[in-house]
Amino acid sequence: MPVRELNRQQTWLLPPTLDELIPDDHPVRFVASVVDSLGQAMWEKLGISLNGEPLGAPAYHPRALLGVWLYGFMTGTRSSRKLEAACRDHIPYLWLTGWQHPDHNTLWRFYKEHRAEMRHLFKLTVRTAVNMDLLDIAVQAVDGTKIQANAARDRTYDVRGLQQLLKRTDMAIRELEEQNEAGDDPSPVHLPEKLRQAQFLRAEVKAAMEQLAEEEGHKRVNLTDGDAKLMKSRQGIVAGYNLEAVVSPLKVTDNKKTGVIITGVEAVQEPEDHDQLIPMLEQSEETTGTLADMTLADAGYHSGANLAVCEQRKQMIAMPESQEHRLKNPYHKDNFSYDANTDSYICPIGQTLEFLEMRCIVNKAVRVYGGLGTVCRQCSAFGICTKNRYRGRELLIGHYDAELHRHREWMATDEAKTLYKRRKELVEPAFGIIKEQMGVRRFLLRGWSNIQAEANTLAIAFNLRTLWSVWISWSLEKRRLLVIKIQESGHKISGALSILHSYSNQILSPVQKTLILVTVCKS
Repeated sequence: MPVRELNRQQTWLLPPTLDELIPDDHPVRFVASVVDSLGQAMWEKLGISLNGEPLGAPAYHPRALLGVWLYGFMTGTRSSRKLEAACRDHIPYLWLTGWQHPDHNTLWRFYKEHRAEMRHLFKLTVRTAVNMDLLDIAVQAVDGTKIQANAARDRTYDVRGLQQLLKRTDMAIRELEEQNEAGDDPSPVHLPEKLRQAQFLRAEVKAAMEQLAEEEGHKRVNLTDGDAKLMKSRQGIVAGYNLEAVVSPLKVTDNKKTGVIITGVEAVQEPEDHDQLIPMLEQSEETTGTLADMTLADAGYHSGANLAVCEQRKQMIAMPESQEHRLKNPYHKDNFSYDANTDSYICPIGQTLEFLEMRCIVNKAVRVYGGLGTVCRQCSAFGICTKNRYRGRELLIGHYDAELHRHREWMATDEAKTLYKRRKELVEPAFGIIKEQMGVRRFLLRGWSNIQAEANTLAIAFNLRTLWSVWISWSLEKRRLLVIKIQESGHKISGALSILHSYSNQILSPVQKTLILVTVCKS
């Protein structure tokens, strides 16, 4: 077949507008619609003023800067320098900013100043899905995933390691000082680079030692990010954070669009999940405004205390135990019947176990029931039920054993097993999208408060991706439902003026500018 002619010098006879180069269903259009629909109250919650300052050079419009960051997180561009390059080279960013080119310092200052308030925008994305009846709140799933911090694992030390590092650093500083003093050259105005780095390292080590002394229960600290903890992930041991998330599926409609919405998100320092269940359920209820009918969680969240709180909240939960194989033992304590009249237990063979004492195990008080060692030694189940030749079988009954027993009985039903099978198809694909498609293999910021802000922005971007997938399947009339109308005419006029300002670098005739202003005012 013939080859098309290639001519890089060819120019447009009638140059197209940026709007013509962006497809109607492009995600950047959805981001712009969401940002432009934000009301004055939301901008105030974000701590952003749309009016600007009366004096000084014109600033970039907050709608452009916020849109750049949201679209960047959606497409896996989270660095201010990469966003600067995108605003200069990529057509979607050029359209989003109105052919303006904010530099990385401007983008970073905007994000740094307002990232802590991004939780309000996250809640807005959830409430939008709820108000438009897109979210199936009948079921939700909770899980956590480990994400590497912006810190190397090798820079994590315990107290002994810090002491040895401090000793080596002091020795290196003395050697560098001796080398500088031994020379005939005059003393430098500034410290040599190696000496300055060594002194900075010594200050870091001392600060880390003070942090370990103040924080009880923490045995190690990372010199790069003091809040990052060593955690076991699929990539091995990493210095990172545990990203907790609650997700709910979209309702299945005629267009058969599937997906999930993150209704709760939190970045925590603890690698274990069981302490995070109740806070995540409370956050999800607060963002959605309702209590989910069913929650699905893996065995990492299982505990008697969590089950007790779920019963108080009337929260149904499907959650297996981490050591289910023990339940198959015919002499598991659940197979011992309790007699409330005598406060005793009867074993499957018929042996009576009476209350013996209160005992503290792992800082938890338990009631101890036991029989006679002589009887247990003569029992046919000796060696299976117990191997204690002196005291025989003992039952340790904790404070939440009743809740654990009721939950085990329910988890054995076909209904619970069927419901729990949905957990993997809900929450695990969400983490896969965040890591693979959005490129979040590690956090870019340092410090727990900054990581939490980054996690909120990730959740916003994830929800926008899901809402966009629904948006592109709708008609133009239905898409307009996502846009919040500005009621005050003054806001429309100021919006028109901002449009004119954003196009000030383009070739627009006075007639075109007047038509834009008149059109917006009439709307």
